[in-house]
Amino acid sequence: MLSAAAAVLAMLVSGCGGMSSPQDEEEEVRVVTTTGILADLARNVGGERVDVKALVPEGGDPHSYEPSLRDVRDIVYADAAFSNYLMLEEQNLIRALDANLRADVVNISLAERAVKYAAEIIPLVEHVNLDTIWLGLRVKGTGAELGADRSSEVRLKATGLDGPGDLIGYLTETFGEPSVYFDSSDGFDAGDGYRKDTAVLPPDAHTHMSWAFTRPGVYRLQLAAEAVPTPQTKPVPLGEATFTFAVGVDPHTVPGMADATVLDGGHADITTDLDRATGKGPGSLYLYADPEGGGDARQEIHDPSRTVIEVPNKARTEVPGDPRFRLLGRAGTSIHQLPQAVLGRHVHGEIDPHLWQNVRNAIAYVKIIRDTLIDIDPEYAITYRRNAERYIGELEKLDAYMAETIAEIPESRRYLVTTHDAFGYLGEAYGIDIAGFVTPNPATEPSLTERRKLSETISNLHVPAVFLEPNLRSRSSTLVQVAKEKSVEVCPIYGDAFDQHVTSYTEMMRANADSLRTCLGGTTSKRMSK
Repeated sequence: MLSAAAAVLAMLVSGCGGMSSPQDEEEEVRVVTTTGILADLARNVGGERVDVKALVPEGGDPHSYEPSLRDVRDIVYADAAFSNYLMLEEQNLIRALDANLRADVVNISLAERAVKYAAEIIPLVEHVNLDTIWLGLRVKGTGAELGADRSSEVRLKATGLDGPGDLIGYLTETFGEPSVYFDSSDGFDAGDGYRKDTAVLPPDAHTHMSWAFTRPGVYRLQLAAEAVPTPQTKPVPLGEATFTFAVGVDPHTVPGMADATVLDGGHADITTDLDRATGKGPGSLYLYADPEGGGDARQEIHDPSRTVIEVPNKARTEVPGDPRFRLLGRAGTSIHQLPQAVLGRHVHGEIDPHLWQNVRNAIAYVKIIRDTLIDIDPEYAITYRRNAERYIGELEKLDAYMAETIAEIPESRRYLVTTHDAFGYLGEAYGIDIAGFVTPNPATEPSLTERRKLSETISNLHVPAVFLEPNLRSRSSTLVQVAKEKSVEVCPIYGDAFDQHVTSYTEMMRANADSLRTCLGGTTSKRMSK
C-alpha cells in the first residue's frame, strides 16, 4: 500500500516537471528525520531556512513505529533524510525511506557517520551473568554481492525437528508479549514455504530469543536460510543445517556426536553468513559463539554437525499462568528453557544505537547535519555554519552540565534501574552504573520469582529510586509495583522520545541529569505523577 501510494506521488512530481532544488525559487529545504530528537538537531542547524518533519510522532517509539501514507508523502518530497539507524528504527520505517526517496536525495545514517567526528561507540557485548547459554539468531555480512542493502530481508526457516517433544523458539517483546519464530507443535508446512516457522532479520543484525523444550532428550532442528534482496527478486538460498540440543541429558553422550564441542555458556547465535554464501567461505549456516563474553575478538565459529548445544536440568522452569504463554503448554507444566538474554524487543546490530545519550555524540550528529545541508544548499553555507557553531556551543555547555550535575550524586548511589536498555552511553559518559535487571526467564517476568529478584537488586544496591520513560510507564507495572513495595521512588528519564513537558534535546538531557541528581542524590523529590 505504501509503495503504491509513493508511486502515485512520484508520478505527480514528475508530471509537474520535477522538483526544484532549494536554490531555484528560494524555497525551503525539506528535511525528514526518523525521530523527534534528530528533527530538533536538524532544526537548530537549519534554522528558518529548513522545514523539518519527524516521521515518528511525539511520544512514539522508533523501535515499533510503522510509517503512514502521510509519512510516505513527506519522504517523496524531501530534499534530505536523516535516520539514526544501527537497527534503532523499525525496519519498515527504514524501508519506507529507502524505497521512496528520490534517487538524487541524500539519505544519511547519522549513527554510522558519527565516527567521522570522533563519536564514542559502545559495542553490544553482554555480561555473562546467567547460568545457561544465551542463544540467539544472527545475520552476518551485508550481502552486497547478492544485491542486498539494509532494507533487505534474510529468512531463517525451521523445516523439521527430530526429538521427544516440541520446540518453541520465541522472542518476548517489550513488557511481555511473546512473538513466536518457530513452533513444532503444529508441524512444519512446506506448502506455504514454512511461513509460520520463519524468523526474518535484516542484514548484519542479531536478535536474542528464548528456546523452550517440552520434554527432556535430544533434539535435532533442521533450518534453512534464504535472502530476499528486494521485494521484486526471487529468494536466494543460503544453505541448510541441522542443530543439535541436549535437553536435560548428558551432552557428551549424544548418539553420533561423541567428539562434538559442547556449548554450555556465554553467548552464541545460530548464524546466517551472507558473505560466505557468495563463495568467500566454507558454509553459510553455523554457530557463532562467544563462550567467555569477551566480544567479537573472542568469537568462535562452530560447525553445527560437530556441536551440541546444552540445555541443562537447571534450565527447568514452569509455564507461567499468563495466558499469553499458553503456547508453551498448560500453566504449571515443567519445561526446559534457554532464556532470552535481554528483556524487550530490541533487534540491533553490533553497536548500541542510542548514541545521543552522550552529548558529545550529539555534537558529532550536528556536524554531519551541517555538512549535509551545506552540500545540498551551498548558497546558505554561512548560515548553516553559524547556526551549527552557536548550537555546538550550547551542547558543549550541556555536556559540562551533565557531568557536573551527575558528579554531585554520591558514587555509592549512582545506580540506574530501568526497564529500557537505552542508557549505556549516558552511563559511560557521565559515570552512572547501569544496574537495570535482566530476567533469566522473560516469559515469567510478572512472577513472584522475578519480582523477588528485582526487589533484591534494589535492596542489595540500596537503590533509592528507579527510572521509567514517561511514555512507557503504563506498560511497566512490575517495576512500578516493586518500587512501591520497597518504598523507593519512580522517577522520569527520557530515552527515545520527547513529550509535552520536554520538547527539545537540550531540555531532555538537562531533565535526565536533574532527575538523576534529585532522585539518587537525596534532594527534593521528583517522583513521577500517577
